[in-house]
Amino acid sequence: MKRNNIRKRGNPETTSLTLTEEYQIHTLANGIRIAHKQVPYTQIAHCGIMLDIGSRDELPHQQGLAHFWEHMAFKGTEKRSSYHIINRLENVGGELNAYTTKEKICFHASVLDDHFDKAMDLLADITFHSVFPEKQIERERNVILEEMSMYLDSPEDAIQDDFDQSVFPDHALGNNILGTAETVSSFGKEELHQFINENIDTERIVVSSVSRLPFSKVVRTAEKYLGDVPHRRTSRVRIAPQSYSPVTQQKERPIQQAQCAMGQPAYSLLDDRRLPFFMLVNLLGGPGMNSRFNLSLREKYGFVYSIEGNYTPYLDTGFMGIFFGTEKKQLNKSISLIHKELKRVREIPLSVLQLHQTKVQLMGQLAMSEESNMSFMLMMAKSLLDTGRVDSLPEIFAEIEQIKSQDLQEIAQEMFNEQNFSYLTFLPED
Repeated sequence: MKRNNIRKRGNPETTSLTLTEEYQIHTLANGIRIAHKQVPYTQIAHCGIMLDIGSRDELPHQQGLAHFWEHMAFKGTEKRSSYHIINRLENVGGELNAYTTKEKICFHASVLDDHFDKAMDLLADITFHSVFPEKQIERERNVILEEMSMYLDSPEDAIQDDFDQSVFPDHALGNNILGTAETVSSFGKEELHQFINENIDTERIVVSSVSRLPFSKVVRTAEKYLGDVPHRRTSRVRIAPQSYSPVTQQKERPIQQAQCAMGQPAYSLLDDRRLPFFMLVNLLGGPGMNSRFNLSLREKYGFVYSIEGNYTPYLDTGFMGIFFGTEKKQLNKSISLIHKELKRVREIPLSVLQLHQTKVQLMGQLAMSEESNMSFMLMMAKSLLDTGRVDSLPEIFAEIEQIKSQDLQEIAQEMFNEQNFSYLTFLPED
């Protein structure tokens, strides 16, 4: 499931230490930023190292290399074997994890705060001192190829990744994060080191932390394990997708239920229309059982078990998609019902009550999502990398309150024109 980020655009910090109501920031001499939110009521420390590197930074022959690096980081460092990496935090009841997206790689951990020092030591070690043993490369290659097979066996996941290619053809944003069997089979130690050297930029790295520990201790610990990382800059330039033409594709798969994806490019992370558009997508296909798509296709007609509207903004573009599964005989009827709901928001402005309810629902969802300290830790790092700041909930709520019904209708008329939609359908084989 893709993770939405609706953070407001802001100015990068201009000092080495920034204090707000929500978080504190310190910048090390090598450019790595330390961000911390102190929460007095928890014994758990969540921390992570997020790098502004993702699958969109890969060259065609490197597809899947960012994700491969994420896996290989756990397979041995200059002072630890994979066994010692796995057990370092597990032995004290902690968790160590990582993920790769189109624009980010993140290594993160959760431990009792007594073991925060161990967590930071280990995260710094796997991020900057991995040695990529040859035997482990071959083993992990097979693991990732098995991961690809699992993804192909899950059509509701596969169609989301395949649909990226429909919306962003001939661009790295359209590539599968896992890569291809051909590219993954070609990776070795040299390719990993080359990719890291070409892309790592210490001024585009954030160490994020949420715990009851004082900020001074977090800074001292980060300085202890990351202060000797050499300052590095990269000349990498991300190129935005240049053109888009809607396409319609149908593919047969050995599945029981038809799967459908429909959508188009959307507003970027820095676009002022991002938040009202997110509100619209949430109204139509958000997680609430009262979303308009769910009320129509599931509750009224029983055509789907679930239907999702998704908006993912990137720094220079965005993605909007609608995903659902249904019986083959109900596919066209389901698409027609979706078009009906899209036409409704284009032509009929929300009433005062509907607009108020839509705002309140979104604010409640955002507040609940930030109740998770780990989620806040990850969001804080991403927001700092993307916009240079982290907005507080009151700031976001104030922005939501300013949205007018006319704003939503104008955006709906621009973004929900079905003639601009691409469609990808997986049909059961006869």
